[in-house]
Amino acid sequence: MDNLLSIITFLPLFAALILGVFLRGDDAAAQKNAKWLALIATSATFLISLFVLFGFEASDPGFQFVEEHAWLLGLKYKMGVDGISVLFLMLTTFLMPITIAACWNVTTRVKEYMITFLVMETLMLGVFCALDMVLFYLFFEGGLIPMFLIIGIWGGKDRIYATFKFFLYTFLGSVLMLVAMLAMYIDAGTTDIPTLLSHQFDAGTITIAGKQILGGMQTLLWLAFFASFAVKMPMWPVHTWLPDAHVQAPTAGSVVLAAIMLKMGGYGFLRFSLPMFPVASDIWAPMVFWLSAIAIVYTSLVALVQTDMKKLIAYSSVAHMGFVTMGIFAANQQGVDGAIFQMLSHGFVSGALFLCVGVIYDRMHTREIDAYGGLATRMPAYALVFMLFTMANVGLPGTSGFVGEFLTLVGVFQVNTWVAAVAATGVILSASYALWLYRRVAFGDLIKESLRSITDMNLRERAIFAPLVAMTLLLGVYPALVTDIVGPSVEALLSNYQTALNSAEAATRLAQN
Repeated sequence: MDNLLSIITFLPLFAALILGVFLRGDDAAAQKNAKWLALIATSATFLISLFVLFGFEASDPGFQFVEEHAWLLGLKYKMGVDGISVLFLMLTTFLMPITIAACWNVTTRVKEYMITFLVMETLMLGVFCALDMVLFYLFFEGGLIPMFLIIGIWGGKDRIYATFKFFLYTFLGSVLMLVAMLAMYIDAGTTDIPTLLSHQFDAGTITIAGKQILGGMQTLLWLAFFASFAVKMPMWPVHTWLPDAHVQAPTAGSVVLAAIMLKMGGYGFLRFSLPMFPVASDIWAPMVFWLSAIAIVYTSLVALVQTDMKKLIAYSSVAHMGFVTMGIFAANQQGVDGAIFQMLSHGFVSGALFLCVGVIYDRMHTREIDAYGGLATRMPAYALVFMLFTMANVGLPGTSGFVGEFLTLVGVFQVNTWVAAVAATGVILSASYALWLYRRVAFGDLIKESLRSITDMNLRERAIFAPLVAMTLLLGVYPALVTDIVGPSVEALLSNYQTALNSAEAATRLAQN
């Protein structure tokens, strides 16, 4: 089908326009209609995206379903997916109906709430489908606005502080990326991403303030993109906006932020940093390794002392993203495959954990760990689901969390054994804080009077968790569902990466002789 990616990308936006123009009133009936329309639109988007998945040729490492149209001032509207981006497209369309279903208890400005999530889905899908640099930037930056509104309007009591911290951190990092994109256009004469992937940016040395900088133009461009993607991941030490944003965001906002938006940073590294600036990536890889290892250990230790459930899971997300950045810059098949797998797994597991917090928050209106205890007595189904995702977060074999961490550690071990050893301690630390949280919430005696009347999950909540449970277990026992699709594209990326490094090394030797 022609223009299939555009249909998938803009269908949620079309539904948002219908909501905004035709739905009137704020009574119970209007709120219910807004929720149902948003759920139908996101579900339809997921069903249509299945045509992309089933029609995708996994053996072809190139871009597929490509559509290209004249756009603005000589720029092109160009969309397409390869083995890497198609899975992030599916992750987004899979999770959005679940997110909308989790919003069913919202009663404040429901129409605007649904419109915001629908617009955000369009912008997130655009990031993973865009094959033009300017188009990518517009989608990438545009995603800040809906999340800014979700936290700022429907968030907690300190939402304004968290909102501006989130916006300023992520926006300031992206300004440097915009400058780098302008420099790339001047150098290459195009904003077409497939063309830029084969363009060789200067990898010699440049002199700044009397010092020789290795990598030349590539290093400057790499650092500019790194500033944007590192904040979006987020990497240590620019991670501090994430716990505040998660604590203040409503449950659905936290799910989207952790499960999808953080993945834009990792996807950016795979789409821009590694293939377009291979020499700079190789030069700066040791720095990324150690920043990632520090993030894994440090944020895991910080998670151990948290009293707020959301903040604990937020720090856990930073630690797990550390495995992702390590795997990407290991620049080998196991490392990159593992990084992609870890991002997809984290999307299911972290989203589910925030939903688990939301279930009991809706009942008790507190996220303090000390307010709970013994929930397994009154909520056995909830305790079982919470235990499964806690084990997946720890990386228990048989769950998707194990595969990603194992592959990234194998990939990093081939490059730097010390970094792999330090990062491996994060597996132990993650078990410490995750099991500590579960024990405090689910086990023990039900001694708090306020918990004696708490009810177990209803049918809607069980239906929300069912697909997340299925994907977590399915990918844990059959990871080839992911690796078979991403493998050829990753192999092609790494082959081009190594060829570029060899060419730069040969050019350096020739210049020295």
